[in-house]
Amino acid sequence: MKGFPGGIPGTVTSERKTEHIRICLQENVEGQGITNGLEQYRFRHNALPELHFDDIRLDTVFLNRKLRTPLLISSMTGGSKAAASINERLAEAAQRRGWAMGVGSVRAAVERENLASTFAVRRYAPTIPVIANMGAVQLNYGYGPEQCRRAVEIAGADMLVLHLNSLQEVFQPEGDVNFAGLLRAIERLCAEMDVPVGVKEVGWGIDAETARRLHNSGVAFIDVAGAGGTSWSQVEKHRSSDPVRRMAAEAFTDWGIPTGECIREVRAALPEAQLIGSGGLHSGVDAAKAIALGADLAGFGRALLAAAVQSEQSVEVLLARVELELRIAMFGIGAGDIAALRASNRLERRY
Repeated sequence: MKGFPGGIPGTVTSERKTEHIRICLQENVEGQGITNGLEQYRFRHNALPELHFDDIRLDTVFLNRKLRTPLLISSMTGGSKAAASINERLAEAAQRRGWAMGVGSVRAAVERENLASTFAVRRYAPTIPVIANMGAVQLNYGYGPEQCRRAVEIAGADMLVLHLNSLQEVFQPEGDVNFAGLLRAIERLCAEMDVPVGVKEVGWGIDAETARRLHNSGVAFIDVAGAGGTSWSQVEKHRSSDPVRRMAAEAFTDWGIPTGECIREVRAALPEAQLIGSGGLHSGVDAAKAIALGADLAGFGRALLAAAVQSEQSVEVLLARVELELRIAMFGIGAGDIAALRASNRLERRY
């Protein structure tokens, strides 16, 4: 594929990261028989918005950080030459457009210093919020504050997110599957880190009960990362040489909690929590729905990947399109700013 360089020779981690990118671009890895749930909602049009379109504002605040938009490039990649190019293009576009940005799991760079540059996005994005990323399960495999601080340092990040990916680890040939006692380990880490620590899923969603336990353990923000987008059981199916696991993955194509459902129920359970809504978002209208349902930020992942492989300009055009769609949706319901969008009563369930 044009613009898709290979990995760094001789590193299994690098090869895996490059393989993940290839599979996400070339294979059908979306969940089947399940959607993000946002299509169940629609905005009731306001024919008289009483607004000047040019006056609509997208600026917001997340964890005391000012943002020009309520939009996030979700954690995706790093750890290979291909990933480095993707992260550079995403970071430069995010900086210009005022989006927050997450990077993929920095574990690879913590373990292999020669991979650190593939996550070092701060040099391309000097002022936007950057979120480092680490697998929560690694806290059960010898990781602690020292390694997590190093991940934050490598990315030049303002905060850390721990990802929960239990099903992916089961299907991954190299998977770490000891999730026992993990909540207590997360609680200890939150108490010892000097940056905010959040938790996200990778595409199967976080329900209200789990979100409440995480919040009570000191987690600063939650990214529900619901079902309806990339299914990592399907990604790992394409990597696996185990015929039993490949067949078993087919039983999980519709697994997970739809993104819209996650946002709605987590917000109801935790009215004051900092909440990110991601998982299968493709448009600014999706973002508007996520925010109206209760998200503070709306996150986009694989929807940006193909553009990031092509060019920086392709990424910027896509980000600009999402912003325009969000503004138009706000104009269509008469919401002049993000606070008004969150408070709007014009999002209704279709059925």
